[in-house]
Amino acid sequence: MLDSSDEKRQTGTNEKSEEEKKAEETELFTKYYTEWRGGGDREESYRNIPRFYYRLPAEDEVLLQKLREESRAVFLQRKSRELLDNEELQNLWFLLDKHQVPPVSGEEAMISYEAYLQVGEKAGPKCKKFFTARVYAKLLHNDPYGRISIMQFFNYVMRKVWLHQTRIGLSLYDVAGQGHLRESDLENYILELIPTLPQLDGLEKSFYSFYVCTAVRKFFFFLDPLRTGKIKIQDILACSFLDDLLELRDEELSKESQESNWFSAPSALRVYGQYLNLDKDHNGMLSKEELSRYGTATLTSVFLDRVFQECLTYDGEMDYKTYLDFVLALENRKEPAALQYIFKLLDMENQGYLNVFSLNYFFRAIQEQMKLHGQEPVSFQDVKDEIFDMVKPKDPYKITLQDLVNSCQGDTVTSILIDLNGFWTYENREVLVANDNDSNNTADLDDT
Repeated sequence: MLDSSDEKRQTGTNEKSEEEKKAEETELFTKYYTEWRGGGDREESYRNIPRFYYRLPAEDEVLLQKLREESRAVFLQRKSRELLDNEELQNLWFLLDKHQVPPVSGEEAMISYEAYLQVGEKAGPKCKKFFTARVYAKLLHNDPYGRISIMQFFNYVMRKVWLHQTRIGLSLYDVAGQGHLRESDLENYILELIPTLPQLDGLEKSFYSFYVCTAVRKFFFFLDPLRTGKIKIQDILACSFLDDLLELRDEELSKESQESNWFSAPSALRVYGQYLNLDKDHNGMLSKEELSRYGTATLTSVFLDRVFQECLTYDGEMDYKTYLDFVLALENRKEPAALQYIFKLLDMENQGYLNVFSLNYFFRAIQEQMKLHGQEPVSFQDVKDEIFDMVKPKDPYKITLQDLVNSCQGDTVTSILIDLNGFWTYENREVLVANDNDSNNTADLDDT
C-alpha cells in the first residue's frame, strides 16, 4: 500500500507526461499546418512577399521620371510592333479569300471552322489570337452550314487592330502613365490630330484653340461626370466620340453627317458663332442677360439664375468652356450626363430629389412667361400630375435623377420646367403630330 508521499510522486509523473503529450501534439500540428500552407523549409521563397507597388517619381526626381518615360516608350513600341501592318492585313485577306467555302450566302463569301483553323496556321504568329473558337462562335449567326462571313471576320480583325493602335496612340499622351488622360493631355492629342483630318483643312490656325476646347469639352462632359479632371483611356475607346472625330478623315463626308457631328468644322463654328453673337458687349464672356437670348430666347429667368449660381463664373459672367457644358446639356437632354447637369440646377436645396415645391417653383416662371405672351396660364396641378405620371418615381412624392433616367422622359420633364418653347411643344404635341401627318399626306398626293 502506497503512502501519501508516493501517491504525490506518481501523480506528478502522470501530470508531466500529459504536458509532454500536449507539447508534442502542438509541435506536430504546427509542422503539418505550416507544410499544408506551403511554408516550412521546402519553399524559402514563400517567406518573402514580392514587391508589387512602385510609387510614381516626384517632380524633382528628374532621372526617375526620364527612366519611366523611356521605359513606357519602349513598352508601347513593342506593343505597336505586335500589331498587324497593312501588308500583313492584305495577306490575311488573301488567305481568307483563298479558303472560302461554297455556297456563297447572298453576296458574302463564307468560311467553315476547319478552313478557318487552316488560315490561322498559315497567317503567322501575330494572327494567332484572332483564330480561336471564341471569336468564331461570336461571329457565327444563322448559317445552315455553320460558317461565318469572311468580311465580318476581317472587319472584326481590322476593328481590333484599330482599337489597339488608338490605345497606343492615346497612351503616348498619358504623361502620368496611369491609364487616363487629363484635359491638357487630350488637348495635345486633338491638336496634333487636326492636320490628319481632311475635313478640318479649312480651319484657320487662329481658331485651333477654340476648336480643341470645343472637342475636348464633349469628352469631359459625358465621360467625367464626377468632374475629376481625367478620363480613362478605356472609356474613350468604348464610346463613339473617337469614331465621330476620326470620321473627319473621310474627304467625301456628306453635309448632313458634318452638321450632326459635334467635331466637324461647321458644328464647331456654329457653336462658337452663337457664343460670339450672344456676347453683345464683346468682352469674351456672357452675362445672364446675354445668355437669356440663347436658342429661342424662351429659357426662364429662374432657371438662368440657377445656372449662374451653380456653374463656374468669373465676376458673375460665363466663359466659353462653361458655355460649352451648358450647350451640351441642353442639346442632349435625353442623355444621363445632361440630365445630371440639369437636375443639379433644379435641385435647389441639394436634397437629391425634386418634390412638389421644386416643380412649382420652376413652373411658376413658365406661367409668368405665358402671361407675358398673352396666353392663358396652365394649372400647375395638372402639369404636376402629368409629370409624376410620366416619370412614375419609386417614391410617389419625390423624383430622383435615377427616376428621370429610368423613365426615358427626362428630356420632356426638364423642357416643361425650364423652357417656355419646350412646354409649348409638349402642350401642343397632338396638334403638331396631326400637322406632320397632314404634311406627309399632302406630299404623297403631290408625288402621285
